[in-house]
Amino acid sequence: MPSEDRAQIDRDATLDVRTLSRLRWRCRRGLLENDILIARFFDKYAARLTVDQAHSLGLLMDLCDNDLLDLNLARKSLAQVAPHLDSPSVFEVLSMLRDKH
Repeated sequence: MPSEDRAQIDRDATLDVRTLSRLRWRCRRGLLENDILIARFFDKYAARLTVDQAHSLGLLMDLCDNDLLDLNLARKSLAQVAPHLDSPSVFEVLSMLRDKH
């Protein structure tokens, strides 16, 4: 996608069904614990997940399973695991992943 088109994307728009389906597929993990937390995340937030949040979730999914689990369980911080991801938008999604309610 050309950079000028990317700039025109509404980062606060919710995801369409196809994009959400691809994101769910991409989020499948090798550790059952991560899969459970991610499934709970999608159960709660899928209907209102924004483009920006999906991007941040994708960045988190680039982490190895053990680092992602450490983040999900708050055993480590973003700064400890992936300093390049330590941003408000990624932390927002991480907080959503950690939300138990």
